Amino acid sequence: MKFRPLGDRVLIKRIAEEEKTKGGIIIPDTAKEKPQEGEVIAVGPGARDEDGKYITPDVKTGDRILFGKWSGTEVKIEGEDLLIMKESDILGVLQA
Repeated sequence: MKFRPLGDRVLIKRIAEEEKTKGGIIIPDTAKEKPQEGEVIAVGPGARDEDGKYITPDVKTGDRILFGKWSGTEVKIEGEDLLIMKESDILGVLQA
């Protein structure tokens, strides 16, 4: 099944954090916070301006991004936990 976000919405897959700290301490699932880093899976066509023309999104499929702790709506597509959020909820793109 394919999913295409509408408007300026973006489909994101969370990138899991390390299970261990740098010192080798294993972090249990109950103590972990949800990651605020993700990979863009799909991007909508963009928002429309006053003239009805699309404003091209700044992110693209494959970008690694940072987003706010409580941003987006959690959805499950084909058994995978994903997030849908507006492009304006994205804080920035991580570059290698």
